[in-house]
Amino acid sequence: MTLDGTNTWLLRAPGAAETVVIDPGPRHAGHLSAIAEHAPVTAILVTHGHQDHVEGVAELSDRLGGVPVLAAAPEHARHAEPLTAGVLRLGGFEIEVLPTPGHTADSVCFVTAGAVFTGDTVLGRGTTVVAWPDGDLADYLDSLAKLTAYPRMLLPGHGPALADCAAAARAYLAHRQERLEQVRAAVAAGADTPEAVVDRVYPDIDPGVRFAAEWSARAQLAYLRRESQPGPEQLDRL
Repeated sequence: MTLDGTNTWLLRAPGAAETVVIDPGPRHAGHLSAIAEHAPVTAILVTHGHQDHVEGVAELSDRLGGVPVLAAAPEHARHAEPLTAGVLRLGGFEIEVLPTPGHTADSVCFVTAGAVFTGDTVLGRGTTVVAWPDGDLADYLDSLAKLTAYPRMLLPGHGPALADCAAAARAYLAHRQERLEQVRAAVAAGADTPEAVVDRVYPDIDPGVRFAAEWSARAQLAYLRRESQPGPEQLDRL
């Protein structure tokens, strides 16, 4: 599920004394110690609240003397208000907070002049899961569309860096639309449950990650149900 593990990104501007940490990751003593060696840290940023990204947050913040943790979800923010869209000025950087819900409701990307830190919204390899019911496919498609406006390096939560965030987002959008067509065909053929959709659309799925495919199938089915419902203008004519 985490490819090569969770990427923790450390940002320090040329000539600056302070570091910005993005996604401390799991509560692994050696890993947290390695991060703390880059003190002083001005803030810890969180792309979303999954445990593989935030498990070590509290311990790292405490080790660093109560460094603020900036996250969109209030339960993960510490010594700071929850993140909203806007620009942060930290450690010599201007960092745009770009809400990108879809993988989870609280997902955000962090945009600098040279890179986009995407968390799990776009991975360095493969595709991500829409973690239903917290994740939402319509939101996710909208978030991918936002990211097509950023033709700069992509630094993900898992997997290798990619040269072009905009190109990666366009590829993800094309993949999602292709997958939706497959799900539509599966439903037309009688697959009316997430389990049945996975059987038809993901026939070679590794049993160890089948649950994640079922999350995505639930999100796809919910999206298609909403798509088939009449909008307000259609209801006026009924």
